[in-house]
Amino acid sequence: MIGFLLRKTFYDLWDNLIKIVLLNTGMLILTTIPVFLPKLAGRLFSVPPSAEMVLTAFGILVCAVYLAAASVVLKSISDYGSFGFGDFFRAFKTAWPAGIVMGFFAIFLFFIITFVIPFYLAIDSGIGLILAAIVFWMSIFAVLSFQYFFTVYVRLGATIKKAFRKCMIVSLDNSGLSVFLFLHNIAALILSVVFAFMFPGPAGILLFLDEALRLRLLKYDWLEANPGANRRQIPWDELLIEEREKTGIRTFKNFIFPWKD
Repeated sequence: MIGFLLRKTFYDLWDNLIKIVLLNTGMLILTTIPVFLPKLAGRLFSVPPSAEMVLTAFGILVCAVYLAAASVVLKSISDYGSFGFGDFFRAFKTAWPAGIVMGFFAIFLFFIITFVIPFYLAIDSGIGLILAAIVFWMSIFAVLSFQYFFTVYVRLGATIKKAFRKCMIVSLDNSGLSVFLFLHNIAALILSVVFAFMFPGPAGILLFLDEALRLRLLKYDWLEANPGANRRQIPWDELLIEEREKTGIRTFKNFIFPWKD
């Protein structure tokens, strides 16, 4: 399943390269709000540090809403379709609540990592180290779980509350996959630096997460149709027959000169 997931995601990224780059460009532009605007406001208008923090939080929320809308339209690529940028702008209407919630989660996680864990580590006793370790591992679990948040919210049509609950269920039930996705996305971010975050970038990572959940849901459809089956022996070769037929296999020539097929 992992091998097919990587192959299908790469094919979809390549087939929709221009749209992926445009989505990443928009995200890169918006990232300047939390990264540069607070410091610029501080220098030009001498705003207090508290105002800079508010501007940073506002920028994070804007970026999160943008990513939520991107998740809505990227779902169509995962489903062997496409989207227009009119679809993208309409997606804000349904995606903004998830973006706001995820933005606050990102702010809270940043606060935990930046202030709470160092505070506990500074306590000159064993209890400080224990508390720091507890908070650290809780943060890791939160990251592994809520990396699915946008795709769960979009693909499963869940409410905010149900999306959070389903994220934790999916993560716990697929712990190996969750760790793999997290490590893959770190590697994708590092690779994105080489391409100035144009490829694969945030849009590529969101697409990969949606592809992963979409394929993983085949497991649950099969378990529902086969009650009592062994959850550790999922017949992925059987479940992916139709997906492999739709995706196909390409040579290097197919990528560079697709019109010669």
